Amino acid sequence: MTANVTLQPSGKLLVVREDESILDAALRQGVALPYGCRSGSCGTCECRLVDGEVDYPDVPPLALTDEDIANGAVLTCRAHPSTDLVLDAQELAGAGDIVIKTLPTRVVRLEKLCHDVMGVWLKLPAVERLAFRAGQYIDILLKDGTRRSFSLANPPHDDELLELHIRHVPGGQFTTEVFDDMREKALLRLQGPLGTFYLRENSDRPVIMVGGGTGLAPLKAMVESAHYHGITRPIRLYWGVRAERDIYARELLEQWSSTLPDFRYTIVLSDPQEDDAWEGAEGFVHEVVVEDYPDLAAYDVYMAGPPPMVEAGKKAFLKAGLPYERLFFDSFDFAAEVQAKLDELAAADRGE
Repeated sequence: MTANVTLQPSGKLLVVREDESILDAALRQGVALPYGCRSGSCGTCECRLVDGEVDYPDVPPLALTDEDIANGAVLTCRAHPSTDLVLDAQELAGAGDIVIKTLPTRVVRLEKLCHDVMGVWLKLPAVERLAFRAGQYIDILLKDGTRRSFSLANPPHDDELLELHIRHVPGGQFTTEVFDDMREKALLRLQGPLGTFYLRENSDRPVIMVGGGTGLAPLKAMVESAHYHGITRPIRLYWGVRAERDIYARELLEQWSSTLPDFRYTIVLSDPQEDDAWEGAEGFVHEVVVEDYPDLAAYDVYMAGPPPMVEAGKKAFLKAGLPYERLFFDSFDFAAEVQAKLDELAAADRGE
């Protein structure tokens, strides 16, 4: 059994198999639709149902409310057609030429960047190359069939090694393995590149980048790629972390600030400690952005980090006049089993 999905306004036709989502069918057929987490949490792949019916075989996606669904919102990453469909969906020009591959890789370098972030550098087989856009991510495929997603921190032109910034998540089996047991020469399998979070080069507007924690990784790739390709648009980077001990790239940011034209950065601490003696910006990073830029109508904004930061930033930036089509984001959602463990730990801390 298959279903036909017509995309508006292009008129392109997708054939969707019974066992796949609309997004999976699009990727299989080389059609570039926006997407991020693929778990229904970030909302990047949202489009509008014009005709037909869809079903969510697992559970209704977190990014959609009942009101959203009633108004015709569809998340292509989780939706399966119940009938033939017509969808109002944005296609990304030139994004369909990136091939998703599943490849073996070897760990060649491990470096603790700060107390809870590990830098991991991977090398592909000599005969393989992973073509990607700065800002995209890969999945590490685990032996039990699960996967973990990590943004590529290196730009495409510097791809001899793939660079990941992996934060240790309490209760996270893979991140605990990375910190406690992983050694150089370890073998992994990856799939990628994935996601549609990358720098749009067809714009001449100034750029504001907003990162939270390891959300710096894809923004790092974007900045380095933009400089390499001679893109001279002003870039202002805001990076939010909890305390000073969470900062792990200050020297790199200083280097960019002194060598790249029209680049500035601000580090924002949400919970500085007494012994930090911090004299910089404090509070929530999205609030500092809006304080500096109360009118965002003339900007493009790229945002990567934890879901609460992304959600708060979306609301604040749109309220400040940013057109929705100029907001690009990557929400770093946890795998379901990791989130369940975090919820369990949080409940224990509350004495529940």
